[in-house]
Amino acid sequence: MVPVYDLVKDRKVLFIEADCTVLEASRYMMEHRIGALPVVRGDELVGIFSERDVMNRVVAAGRMPGTTKVSEVMTTNPKTVRAQESIEECLFLMREFGFRHLPIMDGKEIKGLVSIRDIVLSYLAQKEAEARRAAG
Repeated sequence: MVPVYDLVKDRKVLFIEADCTVLEASRYMMEHRIGALPVVRGDELVGIFSERDVMNRVVAAGRMPGTTKVSEVMTTNPKTVRAQESIEECLFLMREFGFRHLPIMDGKEIKGLVSIRDIVLSYLAQKEAEARRAAG
């Protein structure tokens, strides 16, 4: 079994402070071409903020992105996984709870963020490699 951390180990760990505005967080996500961010207060993971939060909890609710704090609209107390967790277990959690992103933790340290897209792309790469081996 491949550990989930292997999918993201070569990426820089990105996160946002809880007291940033939604506008700041959205620009940061756009700049880095990502759809979600772990949210921290000091050294502690306190939430996750996603494009879906922007749409559902800010835009649709008529809130102002420039004055709304991420902490007001983030998903609090997100489920997390350990760096050595299997991809299969992550996929189970995502399906079971309807998540698209899971923070990967080593104790209190954020090691990365895995998305359902990361898992699907990994699965497809594995299937393509198997098909090439079978054909060759």
